[in-house]
Amino acid sequence: MATLSLRGIRKSFGTTQVLHGVDLDVADGELVVIVGASGCGKSTLLRIVAGLESATSGEVVIAGRDVTGLEPADRDIAMVFQNYALYPHMTVFSNMAYGLRIRGLPKAEIERRVRDAAGILGIEPLLDRKPKQLSGGQRQRVAMGRAIVREPALFLFDEPLSNLDARLRVQMRAEIRRLQRRLGVTSLFVTHDQVEAMTLGDRLVVMNAGRAAQVGRPMEIFSRPADIYVAGFIGSPSMNFLPATLDGAGARLASGLLVALPEPPAAPSGTAVTLGIRPEHLLPGEAEGALPLAVELIEPLGSETVIHGRSPDGLPITARLPGSFTGSTLPVRIATEAVHLFAAETGARL
Repeated sequence: MATLSLRGIRKSFGTTQVLHGVDLDVADGELVVIVGASGCGKSTLLRIVAGLESATSGEVVIAGRDVTGLEPADRDIAMVFQNYALYPHMTVFSNMAYGLRIRGLPKAEIERRVRDAAGILGIEPLLDRKPKQLSGGQRQRVAMGRAIVREPALFLFDEPLSNLDARLRVQMRAEIRRLQRRLGVTSLFVTHDQVEAMTLGDRLVVMNAGRAAQVGRPMEIFSRPADIYVAGFIGSPSMNFLPATLDGAGARLASGLLVALPEPPAAPSGTAVTLGIRPEHLLPGEAEGALPLAVELIEPLGSETVIHGRSPDGLPITARLPGSFTGSTLPVRIATEAVHLFAAETGARL
């Protein structure tokens, strides 16, 4: 079984600590996405798994074998890089075959593996071309093919789609997911794009300042974020955050509006809290208790419209409405069953 276990991974560069004890278990055949903002430590963590960086402390275990002190070539991994890392003077075939030749595999076996991978990826007609003759999407397929032919225990993807245009990213995202399921190879995928993370991963690791803020299935994290950082990072447009004070079974906003809570609050009345409300859970309507928004920007997206506005007390609020919208004011009701509640001081979910 090709499993991955990380135990207490810490990394410091001089006096700067960038990873603060990360623990993670990846099951056989699972695709886990590490997602987070720039500088959160996700790529450093991936490079430690690959052996391109050494951990200050902690253990990396692949398929039950402690590989912490091993060189990358001895870890039975294959990595797909952001910049493809293809040899410009070699043909596609030679790029894909190079690692196998270094390992001394028989010529017939190399030929079989390269042809099989090229067939899976649909790049058979490109085998005699050089990288400069390929599009970005074709280069990415070649980079993936080079990883496939190694038949590794673990695939590592380091933001492999970030150099592609938006349309090609969506296409390649689907291809990577189909390919990973077909091959059944345990995979770790790093990205800063939360949409990419939500659509690709069996589970997500949301990183924040060198720590795993939350690990779970995409919809679990979307529905019950562990803290304000996760809530604001996962979901597009981002969640709205409104300061409030607990008042009985509800929370009172600065404007005086009392918002009912889906569950009894786990703190006494008078506690300062932050309400989290996703843009799609602000419903248009002028019923009693509606919150009037002064519209500042309208983003028409065809089947829906994103409205950026401000509440009466000046807070920026984003709403996502079905269909089209015009106007300078928008009264919205809060879908109280979808409200998230966080501690004002720590940001942790209540």
